Amino acid sequence: MHSLLDYDPKILLAWGEALKGDRRFTDFLMNNGFPELAALARAILSDTDALQWLMENGYPEFSILSDAIDDEDEAIEWLEKAHCDFLSKFAAACRKDDAAIKWFVDNELHGFIPFIRTIHDILLFQSWDSSDILLRLMS
Repeated sequence: MHSLLDYDPKILLAWGEALKGDRRFTDFLMNNGFPELAALARAILSDTDALQWLMENGYPEFSILSDAIDDEDEAIEWLEKAHCDFLSKFAAACRKDDAAIKWFVDNELHGFIPFIRTIHDILLFQSWDSSDILLRLMS
């Protein structure tokens, strides 16, 4: 199984910028041997094609991570049953689970906190965006 722990911090920094929507970093990841991280960033940003690419190209745990970040019960359960402990904690921390965030601090994995914050902000934006759509449909 793959994990975000498998990557060099510099590559993860590029992934963090791709999460923020910077296409230059998405392209960098794609062109330098890390298409799975580019796809994971896009999947977290609600790109269903990227989610499917992860499933079809040997990175199902990253596809499921994206779903777990979105608080999908089956995905959360899958990560736990597959013993993807880091990914499970990461998804929980992105959902603002205090115990999971504390786990990152206690295990001196401070470098992941900015990614967790970025993803949490993405989730907030997505929820606000969907609320706006519902309000427009109701008016």
